[in-house]
Amino acid sequence: MENSLAIIGAGRVGSALGRCLRDLGWKIGAVVTRNEASARRAVRFIGAGKPHAGMTRLILVSRVILIATPDDEIAAVAQDLARIGAEELRAKVVLHTSGALDALVLDPVKACGAAVGSIHPLQSFSGVAVPSLEGRMFAVEGDAQAVSMARQIARSLGGSPVKIPNGKKVLYHAAATMAAANVLAVEEAAAQLLISLGMKRSQATRALLTLTRQVLENMEHLGPRAAWTGPLSRGDFRVIKAHLDALQDFPEEFAQAHEVLIRLAARLLSQDAGAMLAELKKITAAKKSRVIGGNA
Repeated sequence: MENSLAIIGAGRVGSALGRCLRDLGWKIGAVVTRNEASARRAVRFIGAGKPHAGMTRLILVSRVILIATPDDEIAAVAQDLARIGAEELRAKVVLHTSGALDALVLDPVKACGAAVGSIHPLQSFSGVAVPSLEGRMFAVEGDAQAVSMARQIARSLGGSPVKIPNGKKVLYHAAATMAAANVLAVEEAAAQLLISLGMKRSQATRALLTLTRQVLENMEHLGPRAAWTGPLSRGDFRVIKAHLDALQDFPEEFAQAHEVLIRLAARLLSQDAGAMLAELKKITAAKKSRVIGGNA
């Protein structure tokens, strides 16, 4: 009973965590998804559990209940779980895997006596294979008992649990999104620029990822300022202006993103952010004047 787990929403994250915990000896109970076919696929991937289409009281057999549905479904799942579980939820631990939501979304089951919290591995999941979670950070928060269980799970998976302050979960998730999804968009934008010059996608991607990895390695070993590279780091504002001019032939988001990112770099990395931002402001003002003049 101590190491028993029910999973609600066995998609990429739920299935991966279920499989990892099964390998560690956890007893996997109910595996709940929207329909029988997806539930069976999840059980096959996990290697254990009983598939169910929709909520079932068999969820309550397990001591730990993991809700790994999309964020906008968690509140409804919590309400359904409270409805079918009532007093049987007492002494259970209910965790969700959202990166942006905190334990408050689980208030309906907390009112039934369950300990509630969240556990979010700072890791992307492809749904094809289970990534190694060794050394990965796990954001945890919630009730003391739920946090204790989340920490136990994270450590058993080789991860490093970090408690997020109450009410700050969404800021944590914003940081993760900047470092993952937003970086992917920047890399793809850069790849499209090179492809427009006649390069093959494979060639452009390989070249850019090699460059990005080197900069990130430098950041890891030397720190952000020492790793900073490019014309802005050298104060070469003529090249910055040329970049922005060249990007006018592409959808407006390319130049807008580049402009915002160089301002952010100036703010965070320059030893004289004020002076650098002032120079960048001049470039922006000159560009706007040209646009207005051209439309007159």
